[in-house]
Amino acid sequence: MSLSLRRRGVAHAALAGMVTKTFFIYHWSAIISVFQSLIGMVVFVYFWRALYANTATIAGLTLDMTLGYVLLARIFQPLGNLQMVGEFGHQQEQGGIALLLLRPLDIQLAYYVQGLATVAVALGRQLPVALAALLFFHLRWPTSPAAWAVFAVSALLGHSVLFCLDWMLGCLAFYTTSAWGVGFAIRGLVLFFGGVLVPLTMMPDWLRIVVQSTPFAQAIYVPVSLLSGLSPLSEAPRLLLIQLLWLAGMLPLSRLVFAAAIRRITVQGG
Repeated sequence: MSLSLRRRGVAHAALAGMVTKTFFIYHWSAIISVFQSLIGMVVFVYFWRALYANTATIAGLTLDMTLGYVLLARIFQPLGNLQMVGEFGHQQEQGGIALLLLRPLDIQLAYYVQGLATVAVALGRQLPVALAALLFFHLRWPTSPAAWAVFAVSALLGHSVLFCLDWMLGCLAFYTTSAWGVGFAIRGLVLFFGGVLVPLTMMPDWLRIVVQSTPFAQAIYVPVSLLSGLSPLSEAPRLLLIQLLWLAGMLPLSRLVFAAAIRRITVQGG
């Protein structure tokens, strides 16, 4: 049993290593992505400065509080990356689904490990963005070890919740001949409801309550709000419990959805 677990561990480590190798192979793509992140950050900062030009607070938040959250959300945006719709769509077009199912690994766990490696590499790629936020926009990094510890736990739980959602939404690719539009719509939902574009506290009360209770908010808004101070650390036990409950419910559900979807695959050309 221990030998089998060791082999699986080596296999998963190899999958994670492939992500790092891909990063170094396609380094120009990585560089362009960094420039895109820098440009996006500059646009967001000046947008919020213009919005606060004639007011001191919006929904109870000052400009410094909003910029602190927005800059951190931009830096940690990779926590909300989605890939399964595109991945399943690509595998379906190439006829690779059968090969995936033949792997001597748990397919969902394998993709989860690859996803964690992808997030780790993407966060490393965000270092120039974090440095620019510190030097040019005077981002004040939290100094409390407790805030960083809570953030790390919340980020892992939130990403795991979003992965389960991504897995289930990715199954939509099995019911269509083109997953591009589905993937585009899902990424838009995550950007808005995940709190990347606007702090969720600025939404109307009824909408904020609904959005904060969805899986979309767990990956970015919840951990970043704890790190930035928008949510006090006294709220951490409640927020972490909500994330745990989401994960406990969505993990088995995602497996059931995949088991049902894999039986009905639409392949282009037949």
